[in-house]
Amino acid sequence: MEILRKLYEMTAFSNLIANPAPLLMIAIAVGLLYLGIRKQYEPLLLVPIGFGVLLANLPGAGLGIVPAEFVALEDHRYMNLFEISQEYGIMNFLYYTLLKTGLLPPIIFMGVGALTDFGPMLRNLRLSLFGAAAQLGIFSVLIVAILAGFTPQEAGSLAIIGGADGPTAIYTTIILAPHLLGPIAIAAYSYMALVPVIIPFMVRLTCGEKELKINMKQMDKLYPAKREIKNIKAVKIAFPIVLGVVIAFFVPSAAPLLGMLLFGNLVKEIGSTTFRLSDAASGSIMNTATIFLGLTVGATMTSEVFLDVRTLGIILGGFLAFAVSVVGGIYAVKVYNLFAQKKINPLIGATGLSAVPMASRVANEIAVKYDSRNHVLQYCMASNISGVIGSAVAAGVLISFLG
Repeated sequence: MEILRKLYEMTAFSNLIANPAPLLMIAIAVGLLYLGIRKQYEPLLLVPIGFGVLLANLPGAGLGIVPAEFVALEDHRYMNLFEISQEYGIMNFLYYTLLKTGLLPPIIFMGVGALTDFGPMLRNLRLSLFGAAAQLGIFSVLIVAILAGFTPQEAGSLAIIGGADGPTAIYTTIILAPHLLGPIAIAAYSYMALVPVIIPFMVRLTCGEKELKINMKQMDKLYPAKREIKNIKAVKIAFPIVLGVVIAFFVPSAAPLLGMLLFGNLVKEIGSTTFRLSDAASGSIMNTATIFLGLTVGATMTSEVFLDVRTLGIILGGFLAFAVSVVGGIYAVKVYNLFAQKKINPLIGATGLSAVPMASRVANEIAVKYDSRNHVLQYCMASNISGVIGSAVAAGVLISFLG
């Protein structure tokens, strides 16, 4: 009987009987894995996040991330990494080494920069203004979240979901409200995966058929640009350098994210002499960072953290921030069209999010549906790319004021 008792205690059944909540979290993990594998919604992120949630909630495995107070010592000191590894296991070692230090989001931004072409934005600079207008969702939901009872730091972390940029949301949350990292990351990436659903829904609510048929190429013929960039290659090389310096002066707290984004873009634009750098940044380095980011974010999603009333508030607030950002970009275009001869398709405003290039592809599909000759992809990319910059700047502003 003693042997049987010890065998029973060795298993996880006793833990589940005492606390069945991990079963619900395991079901959520299976749901995330289903969305990533079967439905192919952001599989590069939802698969590692989902598996991280699964690992964190295996009863008795001890793979969940513990709060910072568990690694705190006297005199405002913390355990060293060796002690964390010995006491709480490998997932906590990875979390406190790679994610809590804020390392992984800028590394991923470097890879994103190496994959990004700023050409469409530089050729249509006026369209980049709508990327700034789309950040309306961030600051409006910030106020709503504070009124709903979230602390200013928690509200800032929730509101940044409206930027539709996972690494930015994670980076901001690590600094402002690390205890909400799991729910906010899940909400951010889930809504990014639902861009093909959210944008068409908001467009149907706010735009008429006549507006959606505005042909940007015809507008370019009727109102050609007065100036054209003669040496686009030189401009594309100078742009990340100049913008990096400007950002460092005006919003220095955004420099870690934007600086790495611009560096990745610079080594891409230089060409063959730095090809190995851009290839590594957008390939092996970015892929490795994505794996560890997903696993460690998922591992923060223990039942104690997720099964909380604030999680529902984060899910609802995140959707509101996302929707208001789309609507903000659309109405910015509508206001512009009231005063301009050269009209702009409101779909360009709807893509002022950071979900590159998914948002642009979705907007182009909507435009082609109303007019098979109306391809707006390159114009949407101008607003879409500027949205990446805009959300990072917005994150820097939030960190400066609330951090």
